[in-house]
Amino acid sequence: MLHAEGELLTIDVGERTWETRDIDDVLESFVGGRGVATRLAHDRIPFDADPFGPENHVYLATGPLQLSQTSFTGRTSITGLSPLTDGLLSSNAGGYVSRNLAGTGFAAVEIVGQSDELLAVHVTDSGVEFEEVPDLEHALTSEVTEAMAERHDLGAENLVTIGPAGENQVRYASVMTYDTRAFGRGGLGAVLGSKNVKTVSFEGDAHPELDLPSDVQREIHRAAATADDMMKRQGTTAGTEFINDNFSLPTRYFSEYEFEHVEDIGGDAVEEKKYEKAACSVCAFACKLPTRDEERGVEAEGPEFETVFAFGSNCGVGDVVDVMQSNHLCDEFGLDTISCGNSVAAYLASEDEFGNADLVHDLVEKIAYREGVGDLLAEGVHRAHDDLGVEDWTAKGMEFAAHDGRVLHGQGLSYATANRGGDHMYGGMLSLEYSGELDPEGLEGKAEVLVEEENFNGFRDSAIVCAFSGDYIDEAQFEALFDADYEDLLDVGARTVELERHFNNQRGMDRDDDTHVYADDLPDFESELSAYYEARGWNQDGTVDDQRVASYT
Repeated sequence: MLHAEGELLTIDVGERTWETRDIDDVLESFVGGRGVATRLAHDRIPFDADPFGPENHVYLATGPLQLSQTSFTGRTSITGLSPLTDGLLSSNAGGYVSRNLAGTGFAAVEIVGQSDELLAVHVTDSGVEFEEVPDLEHALTSEVTEAMAERHDLGAENLVTIGPAGENQVRYASVMTYDTRAFGRGGLGAVLGSKNVKTVSFEGDAHPELDLPSDVQREIHRAAATADDMMKRQGTTAGTEFINDNFSLPTRYFSEYEFEHVEDIGGDAVEEKKYEKAACSVCAFACKLPTRDEERGVEAEGPEFETVFAFGSNCGVGDVVDVMQSNHLCDEFGLDTISCGNSVAAYLASEDEFGNADLVHDLVEKIAYREGVGDLLAEGVHRAHDDLGVEDWTAKGMEFAAHDGRVLHGQGLSYATANRGGDHMYGGMLSLEYSGELDPEGLEGKAEVLVEEENFNGFRDSAIVCAFSGDYIDEAQFEALFDADYEDLLDVGARTVELERHFNNQRGMDRDDDTHVYADDLPDFESELSAYYEARGWNQDGTVDDQRVASYT
């Protein structure tokens, strides 16, 4: 089976040392990206680690396709113990850094320890250099990029960076790359902040050569380039009005199911502000959204659909430029737009201030610096909801994405079972239910479908392939690229999910955590949850036996 090549680079930022080691056995079993990083994290992070302690590790990893010229592969994975969910978590981001990381020749980079000074860490194909950067304390994402360009001739495509939110350990602080692309969910930016790492750069020309079928790469690239897909014009906002009108666009902190100003923040409104095409590295699909409003002087990349929901409908804000401004602030401060927008919406609900865009923007800044009420909101909805007097719209401590499981029942089950929590990308039942391939109503028989979706996404995040490739790379092409049967590829994902679950079990998580605010209202939820465990071969209390994991670790 095709897999990433290279050693593990371990960087101890406390001791200012680095070392390499062979991980061929891990690469052969887990391919790359999320799978490899999850295996390493499971074996190397203590089960009782503090997310903000020196014993937590952060892993950055590529997959084998980051060495190819295949569309949909401009992505990098990050993994660590989440301060938001208290469980093992992976996220990935687009942009251009993946091929620069691959160019260092390392398959994965592990950051451990804690520095006593704010650091920039520079990784090249010849080793690691440490640079103290006290002058960059609380610098915005773009300011760090400007500093690294001036000092080292490094571009945004070389960097992963945290903003002030990461330094201040906001529990949903993101890691940013290319200034506007976010490793968004779960707060791993705060983990880098706890380690006093402001930015990590990657540069080199040591990547190995891979023998991939050129005809398959051309087929995928041609399909991406020639497709007449609305996402090329409107990104994920293309479906905003359809979802609002036919399913649910959560509004005013989940109290309503549709938003009366949807046309002012949906796909057409975003497209009107788009001023050029943009993509991730070597991708011909070009679905990114550089937007600009000259009258108000607002420029952003996006908003994508999740941000339109979080800072638009869920905050009661009906002006796309206001949502663009929220998006821009989150990128500069280094904040996950979903968790931040929902935390802001929770506060607006508590104060009856829905629609107050100026207050929204003020709260984003207060959260980033933990000032005033921002200190409470920086903890996330799960930890703040009692103080605010609102419902806890999270799963495993992670704020829900836009796709409403009260209407899409399979997605509601997915939020409950996901090791990552209330994230829409983990199980991905939403696309099957929006399309009508699965009836959105009811749960009967959906557990086995969910298991396969989670397994595929686990493999996809190990490859690493963009989620938007679904209509452009089929099973046969995956088999040809990876020289493996499709079921063997799904097995990579299954073992990755199982390692995440086992790690979280050791931290005390079990069936009682596979729930959320409306789970009991889903039809036959408990019986289908049991069916999910049975399909996975897990115990009915939601735990994984040690011997299952021991067979492949």
